[in-house]
Amino acid sequence: MLTMEKEVRKVKADVSALSFYYDKTLALKSISMPVHENSVIGIIGPSGCGKSTFLRCFNRMNDILPRVRYEGSITIDGKNILDRNLDVVDLRRDVGMVFQKSNPFPKSIFENVSYGLKINGIKDKAFIADKVEQSLKGAALWDEVKDRLPQSAFTLSGGQQQRLCIARALAIEPQILLLDEPASALDPIATAKIEELIHELKKKYTIIIVTHNMQQAARVSDYTAFFMMGELVEYDATVKIFTNPSKKITEDYVTGRFG
Repeated sequence: MLTMEKEVRKVKADVSALSFYYDKTLALKSISMPVHENSVIGIIGPSGCGKSTFLRCFNRMNDILPRVRYEGSITIDGKNILDRNLDVVDLRRDVGMVFQKSNPFPKSIFENVSYGLKINGIKDKAFIADKVEQSLKGAALWDEVKDRLPQSAFTLSGGQQQRLCIARALAIEPQILLLDEPASALDPIATAKIEELIHELKKKYTIIIVTHNMQQAARVSDYTAFFMMGELVEYDATVKIFTNPSKKITEDYVTGRFG
């Protein structure tokens, strides 16, 4: 059941006049919005409206494409992450990402979670083992896999693989966690587990989630941003977006009249 938030959380990141271009195509048009600390920010809107493009601005994943360009800023803890001199490797340690389709590495369950630690130069086996356990517990997966750590990650179910990918992201202790439709390929039971996990994770992390599922956005998000054709139409507390939005186009979308 939706309830009004009693207090406004501290701003973790701030998006200011963000525009994004694929070559000459303007994909995001002057987006401005705060990202509140220890909150879940839901990004909704029809296909092709710029949701995933916006999400990938937070860890500069769009940079892998040719001829992209940013205008405006995204500041995290006061630092503009769109600065050309920024080390994107460091950024991606601070901003983890889980994709729509689970993508475990062709390695053991243990090696999937420890991978980020090892490539960051950590060699202490006891520390790594403890961090793997804590990350799997954080992803609500430890009890299901603690006796199977040497087995291939591909022996896990789809929902377990997605939680493994979340554990892998948590192992390097990000500040912000990006989730791009993390439950779209899962059955209702696995989806419910992911949603319960998101609720727990926001106690320690700031989470931005893209979802096509209006009911899911209403269930898991503290704030919701509605995008349309590369523009931010409305951004507010989720309870307001879903019960009393300021714009009719938002109401039409969340009630299923279009989109």
